Amino acid sequence: MTAKPALALAHLAQPPRRSSSTPPPLLLLLHGYGSNEADLFGLTPYIDPRFLVLSARAPYSLMYGSYAWFEIEWTAAGISIDARQAEASRKLVTDFVNAAVAEYRADPGQVYLVGFSQGAILAASVALTTPELVAGVVLMSGRVPDEIRPLIAPAERLAHKPFLVVHGLHDAVLPIQNGRASRAMLAQLPVDLTYKEYPMAHEVSAESLHDVTSWLSARLGAGAA
Repeated sequence: MTAKPALALAHLAQPPRRSSSTPPPLLLLLHGYGSNEADLFGLTPYIDPRFLVLSARAPYSLMYGSYAWFEIEWTAAGISIDARQAEASRKLVTDFVNAAVAEYRADPGQVYLVGFSQGAILAASVALTTPELVAGVVLMSGRVPDEIRPLIAPAERLAHKPFLVVHGLHDAVLPIQNGRASRAMLAQLPVDLTYKEYPMAHEVSAESLHDVTSWLSARLGAGAA
């Protein structure tokens, strides 16, 4: 369950746990700052068994076992990001998805992104700039970055794209204002937005996980586990 030579990001893979004669839908998990591909991969048993699940490792190493999609710095004015690294990661994930679809023979029309924290920031960036790449996106405890606004695709390309945004009321890392700002920003676009808040911190609670997995199953239609 590691990267194949043709793919740019190290990753873990869980083949569909329900067999089918058609190409499987692909679910890509993007971890948060300072974590790794094993973190969100632990959610795999709760995910609809029809999915091919990939959990990617971010490209920038912080210390042994921890990685980032881009480096950040806490300043008096707030969080400052390395915009160059963020843009490089956005392009890297886009390329990774295209290569993974071919390598794993997945359905290119059924690619879903699920990101947590910094991974959610990246998932939003990819989905809003290349909406044709994804069938839906889940943003957990993250935000839609202001830096991506100039690159957002035209409205007609974003029409009816499903977004699920979940955030904790007691999040001390990315406070709830980030989730609400994401809701306000996405509400200005013609996407199909679902927004939910939970009495949790910067985490994935049982309730939020249930809603995320149910939302993903609903995207696949009849026959969910």
